[in-house]
Amino acid sequence: MSKGTIKKVAGPLVIAEGMRDANMFDVVRVSNQRLIGEIIEMHGDEASVQVYEETSGLKPGEPVESMEVPLSVELGPGLIASIYDGIQRPLDDIMKATQSNNLKRGVEVPSLKRDKKWNFVPVAKVGEEVQGGDVLGTVEETIVVTQKIMVPPNVKGVVKEIKAGEFTVEEVVAVLSTDEGDKELTMMQKWPVRRGRPYKKKLPPEMPLVTGQRVVDTMFPIAKGGVAAVPGPFGSGKTVIQHQLAKWAEADIVVYIGCGERGNEMTDVLNEFPELKDPKTGQSLMERTVLIANTSDMPVAAREASIYTGITIAEYFRDMGYSVALMADSTSRWAEALREMSGRLEEMPGEEGYPAYLGSRLAQFYERAGHVICSGKDEREGALTAIGAVSPPGGDISEPVSQATLRIVKVFWGLDSNLAYKRHFPAINWLTSYSLYLDDVGPWFNGQVAEDWMSLRQGMMTLLQEEAELEEIVKMVGMDALSPGDRLKMEAARSIREDFLHQNSFHEIDTYTSLEKQHYMMLLVLAFYESGKEALEKGANINDIVKMAVRERIGRYKYTQENDLKAEYEAVSRELAQETANLLGKEDL
Repeated sequence: MSKGTIKKVAGPLVIAEGMRDANMFDVVRVSNQRLIGEIIEMHGDEASVQVYEETSGLKPGEPVESMEVPLSVELGPGLIASIYDGIQRPLDDIMKATQSNNLKRGVEVPSLKRDKKWNFVPVAKVGEEVQGGDVLGTVEETIVVTQKIMVPPNVKGVVKEIKAGEFTVEEVVAVLSTDEGDKELTMMQKWPVRRGRPYKKKLPPEMPLVTGQRVVDTMFPIAKGGVAAVPGPFGSGKTVIQHQLAKWAEADIVVYIGCGERGNEMTDVLNEFPELKDPKTGQSLMERTVLIANTSDMPVAAREASIYTGITIAEYFRDMGYSVALMADSTSRWAEALREMSGRLEEMPGEEGYPAYLGSRLAQFYERAGHVICSGKDEREGALTAIGAVSPPGGDISEPVSQATLRIVKVFWGLDSNLAYKRHFPAINWLTSYSLYLDDVGPWFNGQVAEDWMSLRQGMMTLLQEEAELEEIVKMVGMDALSPGDRLKMEAARSIREDFLHQNSFHEIDTYTSLEKQHYMMLLVLAFYESGKEALEKGANINDIVKMAVRERIGRYKYTQENDLKAEYEAVSRELAQETANLLGKEDL
């Protein structure tokens, strides 16, 4: 092992000398307290070490020891329902080891519990030829998640021995005969966080990730295996949207990374998720969630590693054939950690002091998402969807992190502080947001939900855009100056905004909307507009159309229970037709 000594300490950066035999990205132990760090730059025998713990009190001359392995995560049974810090140290085990609520320096705790036994059920048979990604057996990790124990990537051979029963993650469960000799396999494997896990083939994004959030599913859908950004100023609801997606998105596994955000937000997740019932399984949401907590009061340097830790764990579950949703909250804080380390290294700064390689680092993170055919003989499909919150100062998305993110992602859910102040949630601005997956997933919606889905969506978007143009006129000359047709457009657009796009995440029914219900809601909102247009052409008064009593019932349709959807839709449609007929009857008299 390469051993050296501290030459200089600059915040989370330690310069060590005598490290000629060490390699880039090696994990190192710094000082007698054995603080964990990672080599991020080498010059001759001098290594720059990014230390993931508080460095105050370190002195020149203290030892630095390379572990000669890159920063890696432990993958195996025990990941689900865990809460880790940015470098996969289990926070509950640290608390037990230190008997303190505060993180202490130099604590060495294994990421996966070494004493817990798991029931391993073999799938592979003796004499079977296996390769990286093939399933050796399964472990029921929680009531919801069955973990597949796979042959590590880049390993192939013939199964010589395989056991059934209860084992810890370190005990041998199978022996392979390989070209290099016998290889013992345990239920745990390690993988370097900065390297993507291999897969056979990336598939095109043709299926949407259904979230139950109307503005997302209908207006700006994200594909399974897609990437999205949620930029917005303070208080506009980024975290609430990410919580909603974590709760309701059609994903088998959720990996939630609290990267540099406030500690109370992670506390909310920890308090809420165990109590929330998963709508698909009826079990606690925590039974399929992994949390990475690296909040703003934890070491800055570990923030940079946290999103790599999170996405490597997400890739591991994707390799099993699961659909995984990864939430990173927020990549702006991650970029700030990158900027601090770059400044300590005295690198040439790019725009606003961020390193010149900010864009490529973000791209390396987001490109690890995707819908793939996993490694292994059974050709199983897995998907990893990445959703990153961006916190631009003052909501100004012209700053470098937002711009670098927008060049990479295909979905932009732009949050608007004006909408948030009006209590319109989710505060996603329908005029500035976009989804480049629309053409890819449109055929799925038309084929699986309703054949008129995309045309209804387009009808609503057209009304919202026309409303924005008419608002400029209303500001200048008032609503009364508009023609009856234009006033009807304004009213229909208001109905779309208030009845369809506005969604209460704290209401037990409105918090989640199935695709069938979203389709009925679109039909009702647009049916009011079409009926009104027809009535106007036949001489009805615009004021009578606007005051139709059925409009309130259309607005309340969002609170309809899922099992009453069709009956309520037909009842509201009949009432709308009757009221329209009554209007025309009045005019005829």
